Amino acid sequence: MAASPLPTALFGYEYYQNPYPAFAWLRENSPVHEFRFPVGDVRTWIVTRFEDVHALLGDPRFSNDAAAYADREFLDSGMVMGADTPVARILTVLDPPDHTRVRKLAMGAFTPRRVAQWREPTERIVAASLDALAASERPDVVEYASAIPAAVIGEILGIPMTRYNDMLHAIDRAFRPDDDKDKIQRAFEDIAEYGRELIAEKRTMLGDDLMSVFIEARDGNDRLTGDELVSMLALMIMAGLDTTRNLIGSAVLALLDHPGQRRLLMSDPELVPGAVEEFLRYDGALTVGLFRFAKEDLEFAGSRLPAGAPVIAALQAANRDPGRFTDPDRLDITRVGTRHVGFGHGLHNCLGAALARVEAGVAIPAIFERFPDLALAVPRAEVTYSENWLLRGLDSLPVHLHGTDGEKGGAR
Repeated sequence: MAASPLPTALFGYEYYQNPYPAFAWLRENSPVHEFRFPVGDVRTWIVTRFEDVHALLGDPRFSNDAAAYADREFLDSGMVMGADTPVARILTVLDPPDHTRVRKLAMGAFTPRRVAQWREPTERIVAASLDALAASERPDVVEYASAIPAAVIGEILGIPMTRYNDMLHAIDRAFRPDDDKDKIQRAFEDIAEYGRELIAEKRTMLGDDLMSVFIEARDGNDRLTGDELVSMLALMIMAGLDTTRNLIGSAVLALLDHPGQRRLLMSDPELVPGAVEEFLRYDGALTVGLFRFAKEDLEFAGSRLPAGAPVIAALQAANRDPGRFTDPDRLDITRVGTRHVGFGHGLHNCLGAALARVEAGVAIPAIFERFPDLALAVPRAEVTYSENWLLRGLDSLPVHLHGTDGEKGGAR
């Protein structure tokens, strides 16, 4: 029997609302799938099986560095991240030895002692954010989920995040499926410009915070260059704001969709760490990883790829692979052995994963502790996701804080 066509077009509106039917078809029928990426109409491959995604992310025959390895079609598309700005040399695109040096310097800011210190400010910020949610005339979980990482990252970095809405908007513009090259370029320029402003301000008041660590980062006679410092701050802003917001928002929705799991979580606080891993697996903050490029003509997972070929690792397709996870489309916060790729894998696994886990582990149960009858304020079908090719995040999540008549706890 001939295989069915893709249920939804890749990187179209229906895909953004629910990519999982397309991912299931691809895993079964075309696990290394060639298509035309909508921005720039670029010839691209997407990888969807867990084993292949895991291998791709760790395969040294590929690089995230578009400037060095992407084919001419990709370079001319306007898709090179942050081209002609310091963002173009962000840690997530560097190869060794630069990646080794910069990541080693950056990891000095993520020691176990520092990670342990992040919980107290996170708890305080979550409590204040819950107060703001309670006072809101139109409570929206996405606003709650946005306020927390902005305040936390600002406090941890030791910088004011007064313009975090501007940054969220810039990040959104940078990764929307828009073929306006100038708009994408300007978004990355805005992020880099904001980074420069914050660094200049921070140099006048160094302290015991993350940004000071970055500014003073040394390894013998080595140190971050000026552009590397800007790119490091840009990475912290991009990864620290939107990713955590998306994780918190999607997790709250998942628990509203699954009241049994919600009750289970609230009955046993020891389940929280494992639940966060399950939220990342079930509907994580990143739909796909950044482009990787074949350094040479090669064979990968049975497919021939030309040098410079742009390849996308579909993280959430891998996280729903039945070849890896039992009953993968089911939310199960008691699931064990959840070795997902929600934070990537290999050289470019997420630098800020520990911070995201702390924030999510506090913010998700806290909203249900404060509002045990939290319920959707709109029909479930009206809850939509942003059209963003990299990130998976809700547009909004309007709620009733104290339930609705005849319906408690968000059951449906």
